[in-house]
Amino acid sequence: MRALIASILFACSSLVYALPESVRKGEAGWRQWGSGEMTWLGFSLYHATLWVVGDSALDASATSPSALQLDYQRDIPRDRLVQTSVDEMRRLGASEGQLQRWEPELRRVVPDVKEGDSIIGVHYPGRGAAFFHRGRPTGEVRDADFARLFFAIWLDPRSRSPSLRAALLKRPDSGT
Repeated sequence: MRALIASILFACSSLVYALPESVRKGEAGWRQWGSGEMTWLGFSLYHATLWVVGDSALDASATSPSALQLDYQRDIPRDRLVQTSVDEMRRLGASEGQLQRWEPELRRVVPDVKEGDSIIGVHYPGRGAAFFHRGRPTGEVRDADFARLFFAIWLDPRSRSPSLRAALLKRPDSGT
């Protein structure tokens, strides 16, 4: 009976956090890698899920795309999302010139979010990033440095949320 309940819960969780067809259509072999909660002062802001193509390595030399899905638990205005992203990219090493170019791009691809909304960013190493809101494309930023630093917000060892980073990078079939 426990095995049945566990398999039903697993099936339901994979449906809730399934990568939309609009994201999957460019690459075959997407799979969920890791996931976790982002909290602030004890409040859940979003559930994050990292998706990878095949067994791609999650390091700076990776050439396969990866995607980060954020399922929001709260309403958050675009201005706050953009400013927080800019501040974090600055902290991770972006120059002021880069940030001046990237802030308008972020405003173009990142919407206001409501509780229950999902934003997905797809990182194409060496090329840039594409963004989706509620499964629909919102735009691309064709700048490899932007994409590297944007995804570093969650995946860099200097992330502000080491526990979320660890959960995202936890290899699903090894327990590490």
